[in-house]
Amino acid sequence: MRRDNQSSVSEFLLLGLPIWTEKRGIYYTFFLGMYLTTVLGNLLIILLIRLDSHLHTPMYFFLSHLAFTDVSFSSVTAPKMLMNMQTQSQSITYGGCISQVYFFILFGGLDSFLLTSMAYDRYVAICHALHYTTIMSQNLCFLLVTVSWVLSCTNALLHTLLLARLSFCGDNTLLHFFCDLSTLFKLSSSDTTVNELVILILGVVVVTLPFICILVSYGRIGATILRVPSTKGICKALSTCGSHLSVVSLYYGAIIGLYFFPSSNNSNDKDVILSVLYTLVIPMLNPFIYSLRNRDMKGALGSIFSIGKFLSL
Repeated sequence: MRRDNQSSVSEFLLLGLPIWTEKRGIYYTFFLGMYLTTVLGNLLIILLIRLDSHLHTPMYFFLSHLAFTDVSFSSVTAPKMLMNMQTQSQSITYGGCISQVYFFILFGGLDSFLLTSMAYDRYVAICHALHYTTIMSQNLCFLLVTVSWVLSCTNALLHTLLLARLSFCGDNTLLHFFCDLSTLFKLSSSDTTVNELVILILGVVVVTLPFICILVSYGRIGATILRVPSTKGICKALSTCGSHLSVVSLYYGAIIGLYFFPSSNNSNDKDVILSVLYTLVIPMLNPFIYSLRNRDMKGALGSIFSIGKFLSL
């Protein structure tokens, strides 16, 4: 499929964040620090899980994939945004924009499926504790991650192929800091009814159904705890599920605010700010949530530091 036959636009202009020009340097430093924290924090989690044999469990297997996804998700938008802020260039090529859409949808969907797999893991750990090792076998863990990747890639590919069919003539200014799918639809001179219908249908598969599965998992967990209520049992459940619940609340809270309650056509600032929360802030917070609220992670981190001090002597 040749792009030349579908679009006279060779590049788009990203207006970026709604910030004052004189404060651009401050915001650049701030967002650069956030992005580096995201990359280093999540890579540290992956390293700890690889090096510490005590963390070779299904929960940390999923967490390592989630950390990789968070690094990749932020890297889809942040480097281009930072480069545009530094060089004051607003352009992104047509091909770069299409690629950005594909990987944004890919890693966004992968986040959703991985969080669902982790919720199922927590459900089995609490509601079927005696059969946990049998149910959450290595094969099942690999299967859940593989299915997550396949579904996410398929979803992203469908959206990208449909986007590539649209024509863009005239205005090429995006009121965003990255190539957002809904913002691109507003610029297209083609009929986007099919694209919007596919978003609605696949959104149910990628976002709504996983969210329902997570709610059902935690509903079962709550019912199991309430059958034999005890302070010890509640504390154990909170320590087991607290970090995951925090991440789920942030992730789906941002999605609900961004896509279920969009701003008006005349005011796009709220959508841009929520997108920053979704693409930069939440991936940055995830390592802190899992490391600060998880005894195993803090123990593994302490072991790494102890080995480092020993080797430096």
